[in-house]
Amino acid sequence: LCTVLVQSSSVTTATIVGLVGSGVLSLEYAIPMVMGANIGTTVTNTLVSFGHVRREQEFKRAFAASTMHDFFNLLVVIILFPLDLYTGFITRMAENGTDFVLATGFTATKPNSPIKAGIKWGSNNILDGLSSIPFISNLSENSYRAYAVLLIIVAIAFIFLSLKNVVSNMKSLMLNQIEFGLDKALAKGGGLLAILIGILITFSVQSSSITTSILVPIVGSGILSIENAFPITLGANIGTTITAVLASFAVDDPAGLTIALHHVFFNLIGVIIVYPVKAVRNIPVNLAKRLSVITAKRRYIAILYVLVTFLLLPLLGVVLFN
Repeated sequence: LCTVLVQSSSVTTATIVGLVGSGVLSLEYAIPMVMGANIGTTVTNTLVSFGHVRREQEFKRAFAASTMHDFFNLLVVIILFPLDLYTGFITRMAENGTDFVLATGFTATKPNSPIKAGIKWGSNNILDGLSSIPFISNLSENSYRAYAVLLIIVAIAFIFLSLKNVVSNMKSLMLNQIEFGLDKALAKGGGLLAILIGILITFSVQSSSITTSILVPIVGSGILSIENAFPITLGANIGTTITAVLASFAVDDPAGLTIALHHVFFNLIGVIIVYPVKAVRNIPVNLAKRLSVITAKRRYIAILYVLVTFLLLPLLGVVLFN
């Protein structure tokens, strides 16, 4: 739920690492929270698919490309969460990894993402400009909240406008020969190459949401097949864990590194379980395709899917467990 709100699993996991490292949060509770962050991060690329909502075939491909990430993460959580809960094998791997890193004396610093730096610079300037307007600076607390809600609505409108432009620009930039060439190159290079590409891109921008959100319009426009996009998504799942590992070096408690390594091993083992066997690999892809056929005919189901999966079910879980 937190990842859905902040639209970044990297932010959520880095925060969890900090809380564990400072002793505020125990590993017992942090582990399922990281797994939840894995699921929550997929909402971004699902929203991106709505940029194709007016064109049935494009929307079908785009929605399938976005939801295959959902189904993969759900499948991995269903398989690995009970196993780790009862056997603790991933936790032991993470603890052994922590001991090894501490024994070697290795340390690292988190690199700055140029994309995030640019967004932060722009948003800070906008906020400074708005706060300098007398009308806004003199607002009461209730009026300020209403103004904040209005800004959120405007921001969402800009997101969908941007998505529309991404789709149209993607079409104009990609010629037919390039379209076929991209798909053939990934097919020839195999899944391992695509996974490595996903890891590299995600590490560079420090956001799996950016990587997977770029894939959605590419698949929606027919430039890349969903089958060849799937391993890139898996690579993004692995690449996003590096941020938490680097963030763990900023905290003193080794438990911060343990939860970060748990995230790495969890995502890595998930890929190892699902991807090598074609029958298993096709499960999330086929589920996404079937759902996309339904949502392409009845668009309101896509909206219900997002609301139920990413908001209502997590909220219901929080209420029930409390």
